[in-house]
Amino acid sequence: MHQGDDVTAAAKAQPSGGFRRGVDVTQYEAAHKKRTVMSAVIIFVLIPLTVIGGSRLIGHHSYMLDSMVILIYTMIPFFMVFERRKPKAREIVLIAMMSALTAVVHMMFHFSLPIQAGTALVIISGVALGPEAGFLVGALARFVCNFYLTQGAWTPWQMFCWGILGFLAGLAFNKANIEELKSRHFNFVAGPVVAMVFALITAYVSYLIIPGKDGSVIGWRLYAFGAGGLLLALVLQRKRLPIDGVTLALFTFFVTFVIYGGVMNVAAMITSAAAYGGDPVHTDTLRGLYVAGVAYDLAHAGSAALFIFLFGETLIGKLERIKIKYGIYR
Repeated sequence: MHQGDDVTAAAKAQPSGGFRRGVDVTQYEAAHKKRTVMSAVIIFVLIPLTVIGGSRLIGHHSYMLDSMVILIYTMIPFFMVFERRKPKAREIVLIAMMSALTAVVHMMFHFSLPIQAGTALVIISGVALGPEAGFLVGALARFVCNFYLTQGAWTPWQMFCWGILGFLAGLAFNKANIEELKSRHFNFVAGPVVAMVFALITAYVSYLIIPGKDGSVIGWRLYAFGAGGLLLALVLQRKRLPIDGVTLALFTFFVTFVIYGGVMNVAAMITSAAAYGGDPVHTDTLRGLYVAGVAYDLAHAGSAALFIFLFGETLIGKLERIKIKYGIYR
């Protein structure tokens, strides 16, 4: 029997919770890669063009239209999961449950303790359910939250930021065997740690060589060089990060500070420029926003990292057991 026949036979031998009988594993993997590529194009090309184009062409009052378009975008890769098999209501229910839980927990802490639990839950959803589902949970939960925390021109930007955190978490962590991956050996995370340290050192050296108008290294360099370090870290350690409290907390801190904080500072400049008397879109405006935003972004990233350090492993383990018990995403 050829190797391809072995793979097909293995697929057919799966229980009812696994692949549908007659589905080739190689076809499933090809569809998965296609879905991930489609998600990347939507997230990094279509959504930014929609958000920026909507605010420039229609005005800052287009935020509800932009939000609905983003939700439609996020559903495309998710429903591509069902390209070669029948959809299961339990899979959609799990996405809806995590979206609702994220929205409710975020609002609860918003009115009680200054802990960004919603951000942590979006990352947990991406780790446990995959990048496409992680993006959908983040975008949908943020949209629902803002019905209670006020909608505005910032809503599409926040949907994009929460969504991309879930997407990146799904790409970075390995869920092949969650018990074996709970390792604190440095070699598991050496690549990302070295990449981030190198990025921070490069930011400081660039400030010493070309300080420009910056009064210190605290500002746009932390976000710009940090984003470069994160990209390099994801390339070095794609789907191989161990699922333990320390690694989850470090990942949460860096992606929240660099990605969420970096993008929302740009959003603040663009949305304020559209308002009457707002500052113009200019590098000096953006430089000031980055300097002023460091304290808030550190608090946001730190509180989300604390929450995921305390509860991340437990929640991911619960979601993994639900997936195994009901045959979800298998």
